[in-house]
Amino acid sequence: MMFISWLVLGLIAGLIAKAVVGGGGNWLITILLGILGAVVGGWIASLLFNISLGGFWNPITWIIAILGGFLVTFLYNKLTGRTRA
Repeated sequence: MMFISWLVLGLIAGLIAKAVVGGGGNWLITILLGILGAVVGGWIASLLFNISLGGFWNPITWIIAILGGFLVTFLYNKLTGRTRA
């Protein structure tokens, strides 16, 4: 069940990042970018601020995942040449 909740978190973080940053790809790319963003966001937060991803309902987890989604989606757009869509 925990795996499904992290997929849902990745999907929502990816959708929010796609809506704000733009670009991205289809729904599968959005999910993958969101999950990768949550991982990258958690890694950066743990390195810089000694903060880790908590439980699914922890607001810090969502903020970190969404900010990571922004970063990963932005980088994906730059690498693929996509623009706001």
